[in-house]
This record gives sequence, structure tokens and C-alpha cells, in this order.
Amino acid sequence: MTPVTTFAGRTVAVFGLGLSGLAAARSLVAGGAAVVCGDDGEAGRAAASAAGLPVEDLRTADWSRFAALVLAPGVPLTHPEPHWTVAKAQADGVEIVGDVELFCRERARMCPDAPFVAVTGTNGKSTTTALIAHILRAAGRDAQMGGNIGTAILDLAPPAASRVHVVEMSSFQIELTPSLAPTVGVLLNISPDHLDRHGTMERYAALKARLVAHARHPVLGEDDDFSRDIAVRLRLANRTWVDLVSVRGRSSSGWYALGTELVAGAPWTGPLGAFADLAGIPSLRGRHNAQNALAAAAAAMHLGVSAPEVAAALRTFPGLPHRLEEIGRHGATLFINDSKATNADSAATALAAFERDIYWILGGRPKEGGITSLAPFFPRIAKAYLIGEASEAFAATLAGRVACERCGSLDRAVAAAARDAAESGASEPVVLLSPACASYDQFRNFEVRGRAFRDLVAALPGVALRSGA
Repeated sequence: MTPVTTFAGRTVAVFGLGLSGLAAARSLVAGGAAVVCGDDGEAGRAAASAAGLPVEDLRTADWSRFAALVLAPGVPLTHPEPHWTVAKAQADGVEIVGDVELFCRERARMCPDAPFVAVTGTNGKSTTTALIAHILRAAGRDAQMGGNIGTAILDLAPPAASRVHVVEMSSFQIELTPSLAPTVGVLLNISPDHLDRHGTMERYAALKARLVAHARHPVLGEDDDFSRDIAVRLRLANRTWVDLVSVRGRSSSGWYALGTELVAGAPWTGPLGAFADLAGIPSLRGRHNAQNALAAAAAAMHLGVSAPEVAAALRTFPGLPHRLEEIGRHGATLFINDSKATNADSAATALAAFERDIYWILGGRPKEGGITSLAPFFPRIAKAYLIGEASEAFAATLAGRVACERCGSLDRAVAAAARDAAESGASEPVVLLSPACASYDQFRNFEVRGRAFRDLVAALPGVALRSGA
């Protein structure tokens, strides 16, 4: 735990009592603050009470006594409309922050030079965060990983000069972290997502830009217009330099991929040239993972890890559950769990990783735009298997271009896809769960959906599971 001492002797309201909210409340108490906890759900209030934390109805509380409101990232700050706690805080002039902001203030107060890596992007941020932590640990460093992935940031060990915090941040978390100034800030890419919470693409992109605005070493993807524009603005602001990461071939500046080969270029001041090759690494297949690996390498090298250490660590990276996760094989058929692909752009990276003979399971609660942007990948798909609320809309998009079967549920889709792949005669057919949708129509979250897929595959007769799957 990181005790939060910056509110010692004052009273703080904490609203939204999931993992990060409870961690924030415990850390504030450990640092000498008084807390008042609230949640719209009974489960959250019960969890706080069970932890010995005071719970009140914040609707009737005297807000003038609060020094701050610590808001969970899932609670709307602005769109589609401010949550009622936000309105009450603003009416009394109470500042609104998130748990990462509490960490940043504690770091600035106790150990401002403690290494801190923050990672964001519409897609790839979880893999990149995990990969940076893996590289650092392989090099013998104390790497604490959390934030939007795994452990709440305040449940990690405190900042220290010999300890690196590697933190994934969503746009919701960035919005609640006004003093964000990491040692290395990584912005991978920007494409439409969460517009219901941010209103416009311009506002969404501006929030993502905050993560690199005050980073000592900004690392940005170069392969989309929004990220490229942010990099240009940083350079115009006379930042020392901006590391650019490109997977579109040779770049005039920064880090780039030539096929599976990773190359370091100026303005990097260390050894230049090729330093690693992703060929034969199942956990890093696909062009999107070349971007993730380049960004992770840049971050790690800025923190003193050598190029040979990075190359060796890449080869031992186990990958993330639910993100192009190889579950197993049945004969020639490969089963891939990409349940984390909750939008079309994320599903595109999975479809791009396999050239042909894809038996694609997709659907759920659709995002804006559906799957029309995935049309360039349709020739790779042998057949599609539709589940959930999006079935009819996706069937209309695929009509006349991709054979599809309305399965409704995941169990029927897995059975049908496994049957068709086995009968196809293809040299390596791929049964790919990459839903391009949220899970909430049939599953609590993408992890539950991914575990269900894994269990269904494991139950198929004759499947050889990958070690660890």
C-alpha cells in the first residue's frame, strides 16, 4: 500500500467503492485523513463497511467539510451528464480527483524522482503495460504494475528511487489526474471509443494527450492522425524530444518495425539500428504487437535497460489473458481467445494477425460504427459466427461478403466454428474469438467471456491445451 499523507488531518469523500475506491479510502486513512465513503450500489457500501470504513449517504452530507472528492473512474465527470456527486462537489468548491492523482501527489511529496511509467491508448495499452513490467523484471528491476490493469495503484508498494511503477491509464483515469507527469509517458494510438463519456473525438484525444504533455520522455505512436498531431504540438512546445513509434516501415525519426524486426533510430541517443526480432514469438504476433513492443522497448531503455536485455525479455513474454491468447489446438486448428477486443479497431488487430482461414466468433453489445471498418479483412474470414445483441446488425454488414451463422450464444458458436474448421481441410484454420463488442449483454465483463471461451475449448474432445492456458 501507498499511504496518502497529502490529506492528513482533513476529511475526504470517496465515491465509487470498487477496487480502486476501496484502495484509495484505505490509503487515505493510512496517511492520516478521515474518509467518508459512498456508492450508488449496496455491494460497494457493504464492502466498505466490511473493511471498517465509514459509509454515509453523500446526498445529505455537508460537503463544505470535504477537502476533496475522490471519484472512481467509472463515474461520469462530464458526459453524458455529471454524476450527482460531481454537481455537489462543484457547488461547494470541492476539488475532484482520482486515485492516480493521489499517487502522483504522494510521489511528488515523498520521492519526486521515483521512476513512473504511464501508458495509454485506445488499443494495446494493457499488453504494453504488462510488457514494460516484464522487461524491467527480467532486467532485475523492482517493477510495480497496476492502475487500469490488475492492482489498484494505491495498493502497490510506495514510490522509491529503486522502484518503477508501470501504470495503465484509461481516459477516465487521466481525466481525474490533473498533476500527471510521468517519467515516461506512452500514448500508443487514438481511435473512436468511449464517446458516450467524452462527447467528441476531439475531447477524447485531448484527454489522451494529457498523459504525455508533462512526461519527461514522451513516447507516441506515429500511425494515426490524432497521435501524430499531438507529437507535432509537443515538438512545437520545445520539448527535449519526442520518441515516435511506427509500424509502417522505415521512419525518419524514432523507433520503427521492418517486418518483425525492431529498429531504434534518432533521436534515441543509445545504440541505433535493429535490436530485436519478434519472429516466432506467439505472444507478440501481429503488427499491432510490433507497436506495443517498440513502445515498451523505448520506455525500458529510457529507464536504463540495455537493448540485449530488452531483446531477451521479449522472447519470454507470456502475453496477456484474453488478448490474442493461444488456448490450444485440435489437429491443425488453432484456438485464439481475443475476448479483450471490445471494439472494431481492437478486433482489426486480431484479424490482421492471421492471413486466411479465420473462423470468427463475434458479437455482444455493439459499439458505435459496428464492424463496417473491418471490411478490408473480410477476405481472410472463412465464416463468421454471431452471438449476442449485435447478431442482426452484424449479419447485415456481412451479407454477401462473408458466410455467417447466427449462433446466439458462445457455446453454440464454439461448437459450430470448431466443427467447420476441422472439416475445412485448411493447413492451419483459426477459431478466433474477437467479438468487436462489449460483453455486457451476456457476460459480466470481457474476462468472464474469455474464461467461458477457454472452458468451452478445453471441453472439446481431443484438444491439446497450450501450457498455462
